[in-house]
Amino acid sequence: MEGAGYRVVFEKGGVYLHTSAKKYQDRDSLIAGVIRVVEKDNDVLLHWAPVEEAGDSTQILFSKKDSSGGDSCASEEEPTFDPGYEPDWAVISTVRPQLCHSEPTRGAEPSCPQGSWAFSVSLGELKSIRRSKPGLSWAYLVLVTQAGGSLPALHFHRGGTRALLRVLSRYLLLASSPQDSRLYLVFPHDSSALSNSFHHLQLFDQDSSNVVSPQPEGAASDLPPPPDDEPEPGFEVISCVELGPRPTVERGPPVTEEEWARHVGPEGRLQQVPELKNRIFSGGLSPSLRREAWKFLLGYLSWEGTAEEHKAHIRKKTDEYFRMKLQWKSVSPEQERRNSLLHGYRSLIERDVSRTDRTNKFYEGPENPGLGLLNDILLTYCMYHFDLGYVQGMSDLLSPILYVIQNEVDAFWCFCGFMELVQGNFEESQETMKRQLGRLLLLLRVLDPLLCDFLDSQDSGSLCFCFRWLLIWFKREFPFPDVLRLWEVLWTGLPGPNLHLLVACAILDMERDTLMLSGFGSNEILKHINELTMKLSVEDVLTRAEALHRQLTACPELPHNVQEILGLAPPAEPHSPSPTASPLPLSPTRAPPTPPPSTDTAPQPDSSLEILPEEEDEGADS
Repeated sequence: MEGAGYRVVFEKGGVYLHTSAKKYQDRDSLIAGVIRVVEKDNDVLLHWAPVEEAGDSTQILFSKKDSSGGDSCASEEEPTFDPGYEPDWAVISTVRPQLCHSEPTRGAEPSCPQGSWAFSVSLGELKSIRRSKPGLSWAYLVLVTQAGGSLPALHFHRGGTRALLRVLSRYLLLASSPQDSRLYLVFPHDSSALSNSFHHLQLFDQDSSNVVSPQPEGAASDLPPPPDDEPEPGFEVISCVELGPRPTVERGPPVTEEEWARHVGPEGRLQQVPELKNRIFSGGLSPSLRREAWKFLLGYLSWEGTAEEHKAHIRKKTDEYFRMKLQWKSVSPEQERRNSLLHGYRSLIERDVSRTDRTNKFYEGPENPGLGLLNDILLTYCMYHFDLGYVQGMSDLLSPILYVIQNEVDAFWCFCGFMELVQGNFEESQETMKRQLGRLLLLLRVLDPLLCDFLDSQDSGSLCFCFRWLLIWFKREFPFPDVLRLWEVLWTGLPGPNLHLLVACAILDMERDTLMLSGFGSNEILKHINELTMKLSVEDVLTRAEALHRQLTACPELPHNVQEILGLAPPAEPHSPSPTASPLPLSPTRAPPTPPPSTDTAPQPDSSLEILPEEEDEGADS
């Protein structure tokens, strides 16, 4: 069933509505139907219709039942039972059929037009999904809308809840509620929602137009859908995990040039590399050593190579760099007028470079040569990675590298090495960012369930205020020298993958009491997080992050999906292959919905970018 702007992506029969709360359902009270997920125009709809009128798309309205015991469809003699969801929301069709105005035949439900029960709801209107208790004859799902009403419970007599939820997870982030394991909170993660996140969080300036573009088909959430009766492989509901006491961690002094020299053996080959990496992890590098050591940490030079091999590699990479640079340098102005992609990249890069770290002496002043190098390296990267191109935020990642390396070619290849680690952050589907936020939530739920409960109660459980932290690796949260120390520690890959997520956990742990004891609401939480910028101590944060890692790894009952995040266990075999999204070129000419105009017309300096509170909305389900 496909047409212009209309495509059915999921269809399942044998999905019934139970129109009576009787324990034993009459045939007339069961309405068989088909559930579909439909992509229509620019929206995704969940549509249920009776099998006799499967094409009917009549919407439904919701209203509270009259508790006065007025005209009821249920027989007063028939005992009712609790089906596991809230059955006190009457369903009223938009055509408002006379459901029960005629006297029903004894022992039978009144005859109602089945087509009047059809409904269709946009996925963006969903607020939560409740699944049935285990052990019932069949599984059901109850969908709650943002307006607070419940859709009719969908009873899957022939199975299929897992398949439906897997499809929904392509378009929604499903997060288990810490208060109720059967309740899954729904967070949109389509491109327009992410665009709004960029706007609300003020990650960049308000004119950012190419950060998010329409999401490719088939993008899947990192958090698998809730199960029918038992967890799917790779998914575990995080309950109470008993963690041991948090160990004390002492960081060491930075690695000096003399200590580095002791690891250089014959022919200039580095020796005892694991020990050297451990030292960098525990203490960082002295500033005078960074220019050399960063080339190894970022994969530009091989840890196993000799001095001569390094020289030959640098000569080869120098030629390669200037060949790519010549590709855009040789484009004439007339050619560029017919190349909207290159022109868009050039304009965006020039704008971003002019505002990147301008308070740093290396980049200050109107005619600073460092700005020209930033511009040239970023344009050349567009030639190196055509699919990704330039996305706002990359200049933040390049600036410290160029500051340390102070060589155009070497800085370019070190930047490429860094982008290999974080390029997923900038891909159009935003799947990597969604996956990281999901993993951060899992870690925090194990480390501090009470903090998670508090954030959930204040509509902040999605951790969207951490988005900028993860996107550009805390570049705007710490003073410039501290960013250098933080990055070189993270680049060691020790003590395992995803240490940056534990850095985020450490910051939240440090602010835990302030957040919870002050009784902050969602706006105050965002404001407080914003005000942490440039006030954090990188050594304190790294010390706490390492302590959290040790505390987690010492737990013998750590859930498998948390072990995967920490690199302690291989990824579980997926129950069913999820479609993956390919990185697509980000065109500067494609823009998300335009954010509301700002009342502040003066240009904002780079350092003034803040996370701003979101508008008040409905509270989370409990």
